[in-house]
Amino acid sequence: MNVWLNFLIDSLAFGAVFMYGSTGEILTEKAGHLNLGIPGIMCMGGAGGCLVLNLVGKSSLPGFLIVMLGIAGALAMAMLMGMIYSFLTVTLRANQNVTGLALTTFGVGLMKVIFSKLDPTVYLVGPKTMYRWPFAGRTDALQCLGVLFFLGVIIAIAASLVLYRTKVGLHLRAVGENPGTADAVGINVTKYKYLATCIGSGIAGLGGFYYIIDYMASQEAYLSLEAFGWLSIALVIFALWRPHMTIIGSTVFGFLFSCSSYIANIEGITITMAAKPILKMLPYVVTILVLIITSIRNKRENQPPASLGLSYFREER
Repeated sequence: MNVWLNFLIDSLAFGAVFMYGSTGEILTEKAGHLNLGIPGIMCMGGAGGCLVLNLVGKSSLPGFLIVMLGIAGALAMAMLMGMIYSFLTVTLRANQNVTGLALTTFGVGLMKVIFSKLDPTVYLVGPKTMYRWPFAGRTDALQCLGVLFFLGVIIAIAASLVLYRTKVGLHLRAVGENPGTADAVGINVTKYKYLATCIGSGIAGLGGFYYIIDYMASQEAYLSLEAFGWLSIALVIFALWRPHMTIIGSTVFGFLFSCSSYIANIEGITITMAAKPILKMLPYVVTILVLIITSIRNKRENQPPASLGLSYFREER
């Protein structure tokens, strides 16, 4: 395969990690919650999925069922983290930023403990081929366009359809914009905040699982997962809070984040060790530029939900 084509496909596959994380964060933010715990949630999603695979990896269960159990484990662990965040910020009205940062610290630490107890020959070696269907036999970048990649694309498109084409999506956006008004017209604000945060956390957790079990398929992959969680939050701004835009944005981010490695392999181009970290800053630089442009244009549809980061006190409405 042509080097540049392989690079583009690899950027698409790598970007799916961010696509999962940012889609989950968008759903959470549409409910008015800024969840800075996404890095920890992605870590716990990866740990939960691999923990289940470690239990069933050597069983005689059908491959399809093993794949589904791994996905269910990642969803369950990540949604549990989302439930903790929701309880603290919705029910107890704790500070959202502090709660999110605490979840990230907790999730990253617990993930490392869990992976230290797992056997990579069980949760990784066999299952990775199942998750890379239908390109499991490939040796190029196409091998990473498997079950979880296509699931991520479907989730991003479905999330946009729900948000902008259904009554549920309208109610959710109303909760994020003005929970007091939404409550006054009979929308259950607490229910929508809980559901959006837990479902969003589950989706983000699948991103961590995808990175470990499919894209990297390495027992050391979990060590670099936290950084991609922060990049996923940045992608929310790039995608202008539209889930379907994360498909494009994640590919761009994957391209920018990976370009230092590919540029170094091009004949005639020399990249010093000091320059590589600078090139990896490109996704963040692009995000800042998008933020500046959208702020200048000042279109309401390109702005975050009005109540983002603010706790809702029903008695004050």
